Amino acid sequence: MPKSPVTAIIRASVLGPLLRSLDGIGQTDALLAAHGLSRAELADPYAPIPLASYVALFETAALAIGDPAIGLKLGLAVRPADLGPLGLLFTAAPTPRAALARFSELLAALQGGTQAALQRKGEFTAWTYRIDDSGIWPRRQDSEFSTAAICSLLHAIAGPGLRATEVQFEHDAPAGISMHKRIFNASLRFGQPANRLIFANADLDRKLPSADPGLALVLERHVADLMRQPEEEDLVQGVRRLIGTQLGEQKITIETLAAGLGLSPRTLQRRLGAAGTSVRQLLREQRLTMADLRMKSSSLPQSAIAEALGYADGTAFWRAFKSWTNTTPSNYRKRKTEV
Repeated sequence: MPKSPVTAIIRASVLGPLLRSLDGIGQTDALLAAHGLSRAELADPYAPIPLASYVALFETAALAIGDPAIGLKLGLAVRPADLGPLGLLFTAAPTPRAALARFSELLAALQGGTQAALQRKGEFTAWTYRIDDSGIWPRRQDSEFSTAAICSLLHAIAGPGLRATEVQFEHDAPAGISMHKRIFNASLRFGQPANRLIFANADLDRKLPSADPGLALVLERHVADLMRQPEEEDLVQGVRRLIGTQLGEQKITIETLAAGLGLSPRTLQRRLGAAGTSVRQLLREQRLTMADLRMKSSSLPQSAIAEALGYADGTAFWRAFKSWTNTTPSNYRKRKTEV
């Protein structure tokens, strides 16, 4: 029998900063109830709640508070202890790169249904963050909270001098981005395939005086106990995860995916074939899912969508999209916006 879909969850501790902001305007209980949550079930910081409910609550809270930049502000105030053992791993890491790598690998203990990865590219390294479920949208507040929180965690262990050179967001540019510029002090790009922080390699590889291998080992074991993952990740889901983090950043081939999974290209091709799929099919599905999302929720021009999906130009995207859907991107977008 096919496996039942697993509802992605997030630990209640992540809601702490948001709940304190809502308490300030006296709307906490009403907004929690509107999203099927209660203060009682959030009393345990390890309590799992649906990721979709958390993201929707964050969006609603921004409207209730009257501050569209609330995600940025709350993320900037995050400190390592706020994320429990996963956050404290930052303080024990030997380098900022090691801190980001371990955080990404163990994020599932805090938040499921999410892609997080660290990828070196020439003189720079990208940290990518993206919720898997494209149906969880809009999600601007979570995206901005998460990227700002990572920057805050890095500042806590390496000082404010460690800054991203470029920050990418998957949502369209909001009406005002003055706070984004002030917080990140970096090149900003919106409407991208994922949320990304780009750092110079030299900044991520600097040695940290707070490194504590013994503490890191204890914390890693504790975090691993919280993770509810099968012993071996489903191969197809693993390929989808890699495609999601690499799309728009590098050319995706069976060789790059196989390397990311620790397999030979031939073995990956054979195992995907046995599962009834292929790299080409999974890549097409990911691009179509993202294109559909952009068409419905974004005002980005076709050329920008093509770039975000890893196409050389708008013409290549137009041809591929028409082969998938038997209609042109412009006609598809028109139908979607009319619904």
